[in-house]
Amino acid sequence: MNAPGAWQVRLLDPRRSQLNQLLLAGVCAAYAAGSAVGWGSDELSYIMGDFGLSAAAAVAAVSCFLYARSKHSRFRPAWLLFGISSAMAALGNAVWGWYEVVLERPVPSPCLADLFFLCFAPPAIVGLLVLAKRPVTRAGWVCLGLDSWLIGGSLLTLAWSLALAHTAEFGDLSVSHAALALAYPLLDIALISMVLALHFRRSATNRSAVNTAIAAIALTVMCDALFTSPLLRESYRSGQILDAGWFAGSLLLAYAPWVTPREQAESEPGPEARRAADATGPRRGAGRGAGRGPRPIAGSLAALTPYLAAAVCTLGILYNTLDGRSVDRVVLFTACTVVLALVVRQAIMLLDNITLTQELAQKENHFRSLVQGSSDVIMIAAPNGILRYVSPAAAGVWGRDADELVGSELATLIHPADLGRVVHEIRRFLAVRPQDEPTTRIECRFRSGSGTWLNVESTVNRHHGGLIFNSRDVTERVRLQAQLQHNAEHDPLTDLPNRALFTKRVAGALGGRRIGDRGTAVLFIDLDGFKGVNDTIGHQAGDELLVQAARRLAESVRSGDTAARLGGDEFAALIVGDGTRDRAARERHIYELADRLRVRLSEPYAINGQDVRVAASIGVAFAEPGITAGELLRNADLAMYRAKAAGKGRVVLYAPQMQAEVVRKAELATRLRSALHEGEFVLLHQPVVSLGSGDVTAVAAQARWCSAQGILFTPAEFLRVADDHDRAAELGRWLLEEAVEQAAERGRAGHAVPVTVRMSAQRLLDRSMPLGSVEALLTRYGLPSGALVIELADSDPRTPLDDLERRLAALRRLGVRIALDGLGTGHAAINALRRLPVDVLKLDRSLVEGVVESARLHKITSGLLRIAGDLGLQSLADGVDLPEQVVALREMGCTHGQGMAFAGPLDEHRLRRALAGADYAVPQGPAEPVFVGGAVIGGTRDTRLRSHNETAVPPT
Repeated sequence: MNAPGAWQVRLLDPRRSQLNQLLLAGVCAAYAAGSAVGWGSDELSYIMGDFGLSAAAAVAAVSCFLYARSKHSRFRPAWLLFGISSAMAALGNAVWGWYEVVLERPVPSPCLADLFFLCFAPPAIVGLLVLAKRPVTRAGWVCLGLDSWLIGGSLLTLAWSLALAHTAEFGDLSVSHAALALAYPLLDIALISMVLALHFRRSATNRSAVNTAIAAIALTVMCDALFTSPLLRESYRSGQILDAGWFAGSLLLAYAPWVTPREQAESEPGPEARRAADATGPRRGAGRGAGRGPRPIAGSLAALTPYLAAAVCTLGILYNTLDGRSVDRVVLFTACTVVLALVVRQAIMLLDNITLTQELAQKENHFRSLVQGSSDVIMIAAPNGILRYVSPAAAGVWGRDADELVGSELATLIHPADLGRVVHEIRRFLAVRPQDEPTTRIECRFRSGSGTWLNVESTVNRHHGGLIFNSRDVTERVRLQAQLQHNAEHDPLTDLPNRALFTKRVAGALGGRRIGDRGTAVLFIDLDGFKGVNDTIGHQAGDELLVQAARRLAESVRSGDTAARLGGDEFAALIVGDGTRDRAARERHIYELADRLRVRLSEPYAINGQDVRVAASIGVAFAEPGITAGELLRNADLAMYRAKAAGKGRVVLYAPQMQAEVVRKAELATRLRSALHEGEFVLLHQPVVSLGSGDVTAVAAQARWCSAQGILFTPAEFLRVADDHDRAAELGRWLLEEAVEQAAERGRAGHAVPVTVRMSAQRLLDRSMPLGSVEALLTRYGLPSGALVIELADSDPRTPLDDLERRLAALRRLGVRIALDGLGTGHAAINALRRLPVDVLKLDRSLVEGVVESARLHKITSGLLRIAGDLGLQSLADGVDLPEQVVALREMGCTHGQGMAFAGPLDEHRLRRALAGADYAVPQGPAEPVFVGGAVIGGTRDTRLRSHNETAVPPT
């Protein structure tokens, strides 16, 4: 920090402000006391009267110069001029002391000291002009000059009449002595004029410093006037009491720039900011006095200034007349110029008043048109809350006449529920400083003329102790905001809370629970079969079903609970706990409620004149201490998926092991993503054997995953986690290409046998696998016609049979044979058999497993094989694991079998050895009947077949 900054920090410290003032007063009082007693000796009196005044003036000069250099300086040129003026006074007193103290002889007149003393006034006069509020128009500058002359001329008239006229009569004085004698009072008159003019026109900025500087200069001028008066001029000598006034004036001027409190100095803008503000327009004042007009007393005195000047001139003329002397020419000339200045100034003031009156009338008309034409209601309330003015817009906005509202209390118009908040905000606003918060905004409900409540937004400003309300009706905006908030938190179809609001309410319920309260539960609900409704009778019917399901759900829960739609056909319910301590009773109650809800949602829905049925799978999760809303929702979701996996249409309670299974499945899926690229999949083949000869007529390709951890996963295990479509498609492409490549290698090694690759209908219709890819594989590896069999894995009724038929026909033209898997598992398989070009029918293993024990399955299987034979198709039984199944199927007409009765899936080495060896042994002879308990009925054994879950019936 530089030296001026350091001085300023010390001087502006509020804790030192009073100490500095006391120190200043003490120094001045000590000097006055010393002057009053004559300082004890003539020599010390001369020293203190000359060099003491010089030192005080030098301190003032240094103080003004330092403040002008500081970054917080205001009116820097004025303080520089005051510093120069004080420096002149210091030099004058120093020269005066040189003669009296050092040379010990009287001061000559005129001398160099007089020159320095005369140079004191001009810089001070210019500095006072800088401190004055600058006019902004030419008329203002003219008025400032006239005011200065009115004051100076009146003082000159009075001073000339009293004393200066005698001095002007040369008598025994030389011209130089007379001029010097007149120069001092004339400059003092000019200074007094500027001080008085500045008192009425001083700037509001840095008021304390300006007032102190004015007081210092006024004290100095008063002492100069006393010095030049006939009473003291002849008897004055250095060290008298008059010097105490000059000493105090110098110290006051030294203290003046630092009198401003530090907080105000820091808040005032610097010179650059002031210049920018002056260029852009008037600035708002800082501090409590900002924005206030002139004080009433000061304004009145300023208005009386011209008349006081005329009165002083009149007194000067009367003095000359009463003294018996003729009117002096100087007095007459000065009085005439003062009167002329007064006339000119009054004319300017009259023109200004006319202009201001016209501008005021225009602004008033403009304001009235703005207020009356505004769509906002403007109200002025007195400090006691009584409305003093209401704009005419109240009739259109509030539905009430403005005259009816004037005189009423504002509090009676505000909704009682909002009144306390409004009063609190107004009290807080009035307690804040205006410059810190000029306006505030209030929203409340306001009674309209019809008695309804309108939402009102008001901008509030202060007004002479009261308040101005600029109010507008925002009822539609509030309604729109409420509607948008409702739409953001509710499902647009069912109007139930959506996932975001449901999660928020779950979090609120958990946050308000008591520790250990397990009564709160979340139910996740999924409608089984909803997709089929959309696919069969349309999405509009599906939407109607969702609306009815939402209504049933909302009616089934308590008023304090929450029913929500999470998306699609998924719903949820939050059941808030009742604080019951019996855990088993609570869980039983929630389970019964969930089961009733399942039954209610599974009842038929009347849609477009027909009954539509869907089932409901519900997962239930109970709140645990410390559980979060996200964890509770996840647990309920897991329980719901477990209900769907267990057969749908049931209620399942969450158990901790469900999360462990999910984690295991996720880990397995993560490893599966990289298994193909890291070569962890292997291809096995299971022989397809002719049931008549035991020859291997084909091999079925099956993928196995041998993970890096040494675990061998079957398709039933790893395909459950390969739910990613891209991952499943990549696995299917690998299986097809690997099977074709190995079949081609076996053919070249002399073990040519067709290979069967299982593919789904969706996979065959997938655009990512065009027909050309199969043809390219066959061509690339040289696989002959008939060496590839595509086994159609499913018969989804949603599969477009027309597209599938075209695709299979194209594959058959390439020499690819088609096998239909899953025959006997539904009507879709029969429909596919009717439409699709098929070469082989593959019986599902569910028929083969009970073909020996169940008479009904025996008949069904026999019928299906008979259909295949009539159509000229080969038949293949899957899951042939027992010799008696081989015999039974052969007798029914089945041509081929695949299962553990012959061989399981083999690696390439074992497969080639099996193909090179003898044929598989096929059991011969009729099928042996299964006896029931070994009982003999009527002297013979009971040879009836036993079926699954049915009584034995005699074989046909």
